Amino acid sequence: MIQQERLILGLSEFGKSLEQVLLGLKNISETDHKTFKDLDRWSTLLDRVYIQNAWFTREQLIYALEAWIPLLRQDSLRSWVRPYPKPSESAKTVALILAGNIPLVGFHDLLSVLLSGNRALVKYPSNDSLLLPFLISELEIHIPGIADNIMFTAGKLTAFDAVIATGSNNTSRYFEYYFASKPHIIRKNRNSVAVLFGNETTQELSGLAMDIFRYFGMGCRSVSKLFVPQGYDFEQLFQALFEYKDVIHHQKYANNYDYNKAVYLMSGAAMLDNGFLLLKEDSGLGSPIGTLFYETFTGKNQIQAHLKQQEELLQCVVGSKDILGAIPFGSSQYPSLTTYADGIDTLHFLMTGI
Repeated sequence: MIQQERLILGLSEFGKSLEQVLLGLKNISETDHKTFKDLDRWSTLLDRVYIQNAWFTREQLIYALEAWIPLLRQDSLRSWVRPYPKPSESAKTVALILAGNIPLVGFHDLLSVLLSGNRALVKYPSNDSLLLPFLISELEIHIPGIADNIMFTAGKLTAFDAVIATGSNNTSRYFEYYFASKPHIIRKNRNSVAVLFGNETTQELSGLAMDIFRYFGMGCRSVSKLFVPQGYDFEQLFQALFEYKDVIHHQKYANNYDYNKAVYLMSGAAMLDNGFLLLKEDSGLGSPIGTLFYETFTGKNQIQAHLKQQEELLQCVVGSKDILGAIPFGSSQYPSLTTYADGIDTLHFLMTGI
């Protein structure tokens, strides 16, 4: 296995290179000629990824990659691994079953496996088989030999010691049964919500709009439901959401919006419609694409108790400091290295549980 410190140094160098590439992709006319070859490779990749999965637009892909740049700095990586034991000299093979809802959704798990001194057997979804292997080929430039510790497969998993699987509530039951004899982390459906009191600033509502629309609302950290006080006036929120009006020009998003609107109209369901997002009062947590659920509350204590009851179903809560455990508006798509999915410490599991 590659020593942890060498991994950290190589990841940091990769992060610096990635930062320059992304700057070039956004400002290609101002880019040094020497980088054109790299930009061409990356640009071709982004085009191929989009062709394979139309939800992964160039803008969304660049955003997902940019979010990793501060996390790949040496100080960030060292702070992340410092509280944990040193990696064992006996490497295990950890199977990773990745979701395909947003770009790079499995990169954190992959880094966790490598930094814990283990090998990764990665089963990627059929609609996202290009991006992660490409990143590993780029990492190989900075960390020679890293690719020897990672195997990608689209088929049946064999010869592994532990598993981390992410899927729906339905697939999680299958995972629990199939991997019962192996150390495992099985992740289920979780949703993210936001709590509004009606006194939010324009800047906070703008941040909330990003929490809602980033990745077309398909991530587990995308806000899919609002809790608002009774009598809440949605006008200021609609003004903030207007920044993302062009989302309706994405064909797959528009198809979902139109379909859900037709269903609600035929069923006589009440809804608010701004032309690119439907707001529907509903007790559910997971709203369909193009729709945002909302529910009213009467006071801070009531909503706090309600969130406590549902905490096992929530990935994160966006809101003010008045809500215990809430993260700031506009931050849901910026998890830190220590923000573990479903609140399960992946590195601890990998270093002590397998």
